[in-house]
This record gives sequence, structure tokens and C-alpha cells, in this order.
Amino acid sequence: MKQIPPLISFITICYNGLDDTCVLIESLRDTISSVSYEIIVVDNASREDEAAKIHELYPTVISIRSNENGGFSGGNNIGIRAAKGKYIFLINNDTYIESDEIAYLVERLESRPEIGGVSPKIRFAFPPQHIQFAGFTPLTKITLRNNMLGFDCPDDGSYDTPHPTPYLHGAAMIIKREVIEKIGMMPEIFFLYYEELDWSTSMTRAGYELWYEPRCTVFHKESQSTGQLSKLRTYFLTRNRLLYARRNMKGMERLMSVLYQSTIAAGKNSLSFAFKGRFDLFCATYYGVCTGLFMSSSDTNNSTLKKL
Repeated sequence: MKQIPPLISFITICYNGLDDTCVLIESLRDTISSVSYEIIVVDNASREDEAAKIHELYPTVISIRSNENGGFSGGNNIGIRAAKGKYIFLINNDTYIESDEIAYLVERLESRPEIGGVSPKIRFAFPPQHIQFAGFTPLTKITLRNNMLGFDCPDDGSYDTPHPTPYLHGAAMIIKREVIEKIGMMPEIFFLYYEELDWSTSMTRAGYELWYEPRCTVFHKESQSTGQLSKLRTYFLTRNRLLYARRNMKGMERLMSVLYQSTIAAGKNSLSFAFKGRFDLFCATYYGVCTGLFMSSSDTNNSTLKKL
């Protein structure tokens, strides 16, 4: 008898975060009954084989062990290749849900064929559990800065109206499979930061709309794994802003943005780090500028689902 595929494939990446992943799995398992689904966990080369532990604890969960850390995009792409669902739900392992509201996201996706992806309302998991995300503002053309609507605001109903958003949030996004078949997998060139912005830009460039749907809430513990002022975060943010500009902007706007990022923004940040005695971050900024300017901006690892 042919098995009916699930409606939704939940995909999450686990990197030295078994406890958080277990909380997420149990919140999905214990809460969702309105839709059919599968859970796929990609162990992104954790120190220990967390995929094996997850398989032992949750036999129905599809756990995949990667021998190398492919970053946020690479790990999610492994999960996407294994997914059977009509809709692909990428969700951070340091999140959880409290109510069965996933069907509202599906309802929004199915309301119009032009809608390609949806992100739910995201609230901080820790008290007072203010809003983290209620949609994005567009990136400014030169500085490539934007804001999250509702950030750190109380959930008092002010952000309960669905609306289009230029970008989906990497912590929780549900996407139609057909969209990935058309635009390709998540770009792996970024490794960390800006990949969901680049992917969202590819979706809107292909003619799809992206939406914020507040009837579904995801709680986010806001991972501290990379640190707010770490060398890793500083390097990838510096590099990837340049990569985003080179990949998605054209003509004079592209030139001005690249010049701004590599001189004014990087210079200001470097001086600030130097005055604080953080020469490690000073060097990370310089290295990020150099690689962001001169590395290839094409994503050679990307492919569409049709080719897999």
C-alpha cells in the first residue's frame, strides 16, 4: 500500500544542542494534531553523534548525521533533500510551540498561489516573552540595514494583523515545495547569517509573496552559541553583507553598497573594536571585508529539488 506523504516536513539543525532539540521535538509531538507531519533532525557534525541519540529517544523522527558542518544552509539542505512533505518548515532547534496553530500557516500559504512562504509570530522564550519578530522592513539600498517589526514589544495585539514581509525569518519559516523546485535550495555560500535574506530575495524576484502570519506563535530561546560579540559573528556578518550586495544588487547601487560596507561601515566597526581593546574583532572585520570582496559570489553547491 502506497504511503501518503505528510503535509509538512519540519526540519531542524542540531549542533551540540541535544537538550534544546529534544524540547522542540516534544513540543511538536505533544501539540500538533491538526496536520500530518514528519520531523527531520540534521546533526551538523556535533562533537557527539546526536543523530544516534535522537533516533534512540524518538524512533519516529528522521535523524541524519552529517560528517561536516555545512552551516545553517548546508544543514537545512540536507533535510530538504530527505523531506517528503508538500510544505517545508525550517525551524531552529532552540524554539518550541505551545499551541496547535500550524494550520493557520498552511491556510495562509494556500490562500493564494502567489504566496510562497510564511513566517509566524516569534516571541522570546524568556520572560517577559516580548515579540522578537512580526515581519521585516526592507533592507536599505546602500547600508543594507533593516529592522524587525515588533522587536521587544509586548504581545498586546498590536502586531496581530497578517501582512506581506520582504523576508522570512530563519528561526521559523514554512515554504511551498514548488518554490524550492523553482528557485533552488538555500544558498550555502553564506554558511551563517544573511542566507535567509538572500533566499527570500530569490523568492520575491521569482514573483512570490512572503507573509507574516500572527495566528501562529513560535517561542525562540535566541541561541547564544555564536555570541553577540564573537569573532565568528563579526566575521560572517561583515563578509556576508558584502556577498549579499554583490549577489543581489546591480549597477551604481551595488557599487555604492560595496564601497560603503568595505570602507565606512567596516572602518567604523574596526575603530570601535580597537578602542575597546577587542583586536580579535578588529581582525575579524578586516578578514570579513577581504573575503567578502574577493571570494566568488556564486553558490556552486546550490541545486533544485528536481535535480536530486
